[in-house]
Amino acid sequence: MSDAANPSTSLPEFPDEVVTHARVNYVSLSGDTGTAALITLDNSFDHKRPNTFGPASLASLARALDEVEAREDLVAVCVTGKPFIFSVGADLKVFRQLRSRDQVLEIGRLGHSVFRRLGELPIPSFSFINGAAMGGGLEVALNCTYRTASTGAAAIALPEVSLGLIPGWGGAFLLPHLVGPVKAVKVIVENPLNTNTMLKPRDAMELGVVDALFEPADFIEESLRWTAQVLDGSVEVPRPERASDDEWAAAITAARSFVAMKTQNVPPAPGRAIELLAAAQTSDRDTAFAAEDDALADLTISPELAASLYAFDLVQKRAKRPIGVPDKKLAHPVTKVGIVGAGLMAGQLALLFARRAHVPVHLVDISPEKASQGLAAIHGEIDALASKRRVSPDEANRLRGLVSAGTDLSEFNDADFVIEAVFEDLDVKRQVFADVEAVVSDTCIVATNTSSLSVGEMAEKLRCPERVIGYHFFNPVAVMPLLEVVRTRHTDDATLATAFALAAQLKKSAVLVKDSPGFVVNRLLTRLLGEVTGAVDEGTPLAVADRALAPLGLPMSPFMLLQLVGPAVALHVSETMHEAFPDRFQVSPKVQKLVTDGKTAIYTFADGSPHIDVEVAAIFDGGSNPSSKDEVFQRAMTAIAEECRMMVDDGVVAGPQDIDLCMVLGAGWPFWLGGITPYLDRSGLSESTSGRRFHDQALTATP
Repeated sequence: MSDAANPSTSLPEFPDEVVTHARVNYVSLSGDTGTAALITLDNSFDHKRPNTFGPASLASLARALDEVEAREDLVAVCVTGKPFIFSVGADLKVFRQLRSRDQVLEIGRLGHSVFRRLGELPIPSFSFINGAAMGGGLEVALNCTYRTASTGAAAIALPEVSLGLIPGWGGAFLLPHLVGPVKAVKVIVENPLNTNTMLKPRDAMELGVVDALFEPADFIEESLRWTAQVLDGSVEVPRPERASDDEWAAAITAARSFVAMKTQNVPPAPGRAIELLAAAQTSDRDTAFAAEDDALADLTISPELAASLYAFDLVQKRAKRPIGVPDKKLAHPVTKVGIVGAGLMAGQLALLFARRAHVPVHLVDISPEKASQGLAAIHGEIDALASKRRVSPDEANRLRGLVSAGTDLSEFNDADFVIEAVFEDLDVKRQVFADVEAVVSDTCIVATNTSSLSVGEMAEKLRCPERVIGYHFFNPVAVMPLLEVVRTRHTDDATLATAFALAAQLKKSAVLVKDSPGFVVNRLLTRLLGEVTGAVDEGTPLAVADRALAPLGLPMSPFMLLQLVGPAVALHVSETMHEAFPDRFQVSPKVQKLVTDGKTAIYTFADGSPHIDVEVAAIFDGGSNPSSKDEVFQRAMTAIAEECRMMVDDGVVAGPQDIDLCMVLGAGWPFWLGGITPYLDRSGLSESTSGRRFHDQALTATP
């Protein structure tokens, strides 16, 4: 082993580091294969406090390796984790306390020096991934010779790029050599930028990240038995042939194109990760690990990382402990759900309630045909889940049995929660509420999935307006984690507590918002789109305006978003917002023309690349006051800063953190923006617009 793999360290002690201890036991393998060391990573907390690595944790693993290396009778070294958790990587609390680039370099080198020993032992090493393995946790496994995984492992991933970092303890070098550059790009670059997609154990097996899968009940025993079979030669573990130069070059080119499309090359981390993957083709281990250390040190002092860690905390902490929620003891049990409507959104909601809350769900529509069509569509979705093995055959049958549909609202008389998912019209929704209230019990909660209308106005003529709540899901319902829970001035604590308890059952991140037009996400996106389309109305070429927000690195451009939402829906929301705030929200005459002409697509993709539709271009042509890209950007961001300030000051949310949480979880805005308010502070737009920052102190990374 190279001397460079054993650096000295002058890192300070971190008193609040939760130390993950590496405890060694010795086991006799089956078939008289010999004795193996079994190192268990355990921070002495339950699964709610995952194993992580800071300096003291790395030192503990190093001592365990010293112990096993001193023995000459071992035939294998195996590493596993505490129940349900392998390791989720670096201790981010420690990273926040590093005070210089040199300290970041030291912790990077320390991790490399410890983990690489697993791959440089004189005997094979085995990683038994018994639970979640992310970041540095997965890199422990990658440094081993072989890997097994439990089918019950919650997530396997290298998510660093989503946080503004890179896999810094060997992943960028080891993974492409294990599975090839194409698959490595998927795990290291594409998945983190695709809403931080995690690998399920079977996905990891198919990619070649792990070598064998075993069921949770006897995972360690089966992994040890498999280890003995590998050692005695009765099981051979194939490895793919080395990728060709052409395959490597194609993978790197595709990765760069993907990152440009996803991020406009704004955040530095994806580009650095690609550089490391490209260099891995010809680098030796020492050179590659040193390059990872340098990249980690550079990125740790970036403003993008500070914003990412802020967003990460919002998702991991604030989302799980929402502000303003009454005591959960006030919540009522929900044993049956009713849904008014049987269209696409209603079907998505029905399947969500059945899968997550495990309760009967009944849909009601105006005609037997629509009810039957809606139920058939839900059954089709269940069949698709079963064919993809996302639900078992028994689970598929159970789900079909839970969902029913018809035309009689009296089927809701024993429901505890009824939600409407009908056309976005205030009068229609008022009538639905009145009809529902006539048949449900006095304790049944009545909810609306409205995206922008006033919930209070829907409920103002009801006998019991205190049990009405807004329950705004985002499309696609099964994927998007945000749920805006809208409290009116009448909503009582029991209703609110029940709504949040149900949201937790549905595995949604619920944010409490005031009953204000557009709530949070749609209010901000409508204001943003309004400013960009306003610039086009004035004469700015559509292509220029649509590229104006590229410096933010958003997941899609404004007019791509308009196409995704649908011009008719976007127009309706803008009209609602204009009625509420006529001085700030305008209705675009060109979008009106787009809807009148029946145009639903802004872009075509005939050759795989986006091109503005010729007829759409003609609609948006004209105007005598064009703006530059920079002017459109400044106009849009000033508007966003103004709107965020008003939302905070008016109490639409408890604080700017909730705006950021909503934009990350409901609009897919990237972690490296921190949502939006950290960016507005950092760019000076907060103070230039309202004279105040959103946060008392600047969000900074390591100086």
